[in-house]
Amino acid sequence: MPIGPKGERRPTDVIGNAVRVMEIATGQEDEIYGADGKNKAAQALGKKGGMARAAKLSAKRRKEIAQLAAQARYAQKKEK
Repeated sequence: MPIGPKGERRPTDVIGNAVRVMEIATGQEDEIYGADGKNKAAQALGKKGGMARAAKLSAKRRKEIAQLAAQARYAQKKEK
């Protein structure tokens, strides 16, 4: 059975998917939301580290990083 972008199991065929949608619509089965499969503690630590890094960067360095990011985005658009 295929796995969706958030780790949910999905029917392999069109008919199986249609049956699942019908079961959700009629209330026979609940649609599951919110389980994104990410560790909340790790997310909090990552956010905390990112904020600390941003706080200690100088304005000049932040500008350099922003310019490099803009150049990378522009290069990707140019390749397409």
